[in-house]
Amino acid sequence: MILDQFKLDGKVAIVTGAGRGIGQAYAVALAEAGADVALVDVIPMAETSAKIQALGRKTIMITADLSKGEEVAPVIVAEVVKGLGCIDILVNNAGIIRREPFAEHSAQNWNDVLSINLSTPFFLSQAAVKQMIAQGRGGKIINVASMLSFQGGILVPGYAASKGGIRSLTMLMANELAAHGICVNAIAPGYIATENTRPIRENPERNKAILDRIPAGRWGETQDLMGPVVFLASAASDYMSGHVIAVDGGWLAR
Repeated sequence: MILDQFKLDGKVAIVTGAGRGIGQAYAVALAEAGADVALVDVIPMAETSAKIQALGRKTIMITADLSKGEEVAPVIVAEVVKGLGCIDILVNNAGIIRREPFAEHSAQNWNDVLSINLSTPFFLSQAAVKQMIAQGRGGKIINVASMLSFQGGILVPGYAASKGGIRSLTMLMANELAAHGICVNAIAPGYIATENTRPIRENPERNKAILDRIPAGRWGETQDLMGPVVFLASAASDYMSGHVIAVDGGWLAR
């Protein structure tokens, strides 16, 4: 049965930035599909953990400063293997955004954003891949891209650069890891109603301009991303790698 291809029973997933918003939605979706989930964040994760436990799935919480990707990546992987036994799925969701005009964008803002949004997914994927290869049963890595993986945007040079980098890194990883049965894809959320987008939604002019361009006529909700993450984490997408799926209400088609 085709629906069986979407089941994640017996799988173990890692989701970064799982304390709230999109990351919480990803973690809960994977648990609803049958996976046990390791939550990684620097903020409290008790709410996400409770939602997963209510589904009868196992979960562990790992508090980590993801700005120190090279340092914390092997520690995270070791804790997940110790706590849940293996790693089958990695969702590199954690990210930050700093809004500042290009000519005034500080080195601190640039470095902070590139570190968490691009360097940490590289280091954490690298550590997880070593574990996946040792396990010998393949795996799924899901990066989180953005509309700015395709467009330039305004006032967010570090964020745009990091998400453009995620798109290219996803393709590179797909090329190199296919031989090990590891599929690497990315999800590019459109304009989703989260804390990151609150400043835009609270700006009447920007909010109207965005809504006028979205064919669906609304901001996305975190639940709009739950189906795509399960698809990319499951056997249903086993012959798909190196792609960025835009979940954007039609934004890029406009």
